[in-house]
Amino acid sequence: MRMSSLFAPTLREDPAEAETISHKLMLRAGMIRKVAAGIYNFLPLGYRVIKKIEQIIREEMDAKGGQELFMPALQPAELWKKSGRWDVYGPELMRLKDRNGREFCLGPTHEEIITTLVAENVKSYRELPLLLYQIQTKFRDEIRPRFGVMRAREFLMKDLYSFDRDEEGMNKSYEAMYDAYCRVFKRCGLVFKIVEADPGAIGGTGSHEFMVLAKTGEEEIIYCDDCNYAANTNQASSIVTDIDFSLGEEEKPLEKVHTPNAKSIEEVAAFLGVDKRRTIKTLFYEAIYSKDEWEIVAALIRGDYEVNETKLKNYLGCLHLNLAKEEEIAKVAPGKVGFVGPVNLRGVRIISDPTVQKIKNAVVGAGEEDYHFINANPGRDFNLGEVVDIRLAKAGDRCVRCGAELKVTRGIEVGHIFKLGHKYSKAMEAKFVDSDGKEKYYYMGCYGIGVGRTMAAAIEQNHDEDGIVWPMSIAPYHVIVIPVEYSNGEQMRVATEIYDELKKRGVEVVLDDRDERPGVKFKDADLIGFPLRVTVGEALKDGKVELRWRKTKETKLYPIERIVDVVVSEIEKELKP
Repeated sequence: MRMSSLFAPTLREDPAEAETISHKLMLRAGMIRKVAAGIYNFLPLGYRVIKKIEQIIREEMDAKGGQELFMPALQPAELWKKSGRWDVYGPELMRLKDRNGREFCLGPTHEEIITTLVAENVKSYRELPLLLYQIQTKFRDEIRPRFGVMRAREFLMKDLYSFDRDEEGMNKSYEAMYDAYCRVFKRCGLVFKIVEADPGAIGGTGSHEFMVLAKTGEEEIIYCDDCNYAANTNQASSIVTDIDFSLGEEEKPLEKVHTPNAKSIEEVAAFLGVDKRRTIKTLFYEAIYSKDEWEIVAALIRGDYEVNETKLKNYLGCLHLNLAKEEEIAKVAPGKVGFVGPVNLRGVRIISDPTVQKIKNAVVGAGEEDYHFINANPGRDFNLGEVVDIRLAKAGDRCVRCGAELKVTRGIEVGHIFKLGHKYSKAMEAKFVDSDGKEKYYYMGCYGIGVGRTMAAAIEQNHDEDGIVWPMSIAPYHVIVIPVEYSNGEQMRVATEIYDELKKRGVEVVLDDRDERPGVKFKDADLIGFPLRVTVGEALKDGKVELRWRKTKETKLYPIERIVDVVVSEIEKELKP
């Protein structure tokens, strides 16, 4: 490809709309262009990266026995209602009606479609196991699309579904995909961590996320270096080492004190001169179980921790969990909203984190503006209700497996795998006839990779002040040949010969044949991120050209007659499995 013909409109400045490094560089390097919030065009350079990631995925899915198919994005509502997810997905599910008033959705995922397809066409255990996958556009009506293609409303995803006759088979399929995902992300040149995860709206009994490590990652990961335990913050459990810090004290009389202009835990603790660990937060949530069933729940947690709403939602088993509105809180909790504590709390379901259970002489809201209780004690002054781990684990807590200190890093989710069990096969009445002649439900798994997210994550992890530093395996082109002076006929001739010879050798190469200043060409080459750059310039008088490695910025001079062999060798070395 010649740069004079390549549709790659690069930008010199960071676009105002871009928040993350990947978003900025994908726009500046002419790889994407925005159509609307969360909706993007992929330009030729960007789409070449997408196709390379797709190819790696296909090769690894096929190697595990996966079979590729293609399912419709437009899905009938009755399938989603049958599985019970029509309401679970809530406003993120893009719903529409056809001209006859029939309800449809634009699929964010395809469990209902694939389960129905297999149920109607696979009848015997002899046809199992079955691994079916597709790479297809998905749709989610994100409340706040952001970070470019990382949180988009329309995005490309690989989703594979496994069907097995028993739990042992499901576990084998899960292990196979676990291994395949490791291979995919290693081949994409990514540094990643595998973490335990919450199944969320997909559901199931087990789940892992594949997180590309990056300082700019949107999610926090809790991990242990000693035993390799890792989980996202929605799932992570921990041991609080100082949970008994106040056990030796005697209980003191409950006392109401004036705390003017102190609302937050930090302000109250500072005003009273107490440790935040001696305070208790009381938060009220609306738990929605169906259109007609809901309740207000009070969550109690020690002041130096935050409520993990995913843990709370999973414990309650509700469809949706939202912070309760003031008028709803007023119905169940006497006093001024914002100052309500657990004392005198009656007629509302209480969920307490274990950190609350053993605090003595705690500070809690008194239900009156600018007042708090001191010396509040569980059991004597307020009820704990149900004691459940509902806290967000944090750095400094102890590992639940080995007791070592936990650490925190950031990452970008690029893959997610689930053990579904019978969740969808039972809901969709999907059965097969087993060897004993009895009908049984399939054991299922599902496995997703965000293709665009993988591209963005690669940039977040591989960039410098000059632009993108692509891993060789997913770079849009492997090498660019730059003649320094457009008007120098000899430079253009040699550059064109190198370009032509590289093409004959099967190398993905670009010739920058534009009538531009050398600085513009070099800046564009670094911005786009070509792993190798061959520069035909002043050294030509000595029969040599320059080879530059984008990642290390190392440069070497090679004789013209050797440069093609050197380039091919460097590419092969990088692409070696």
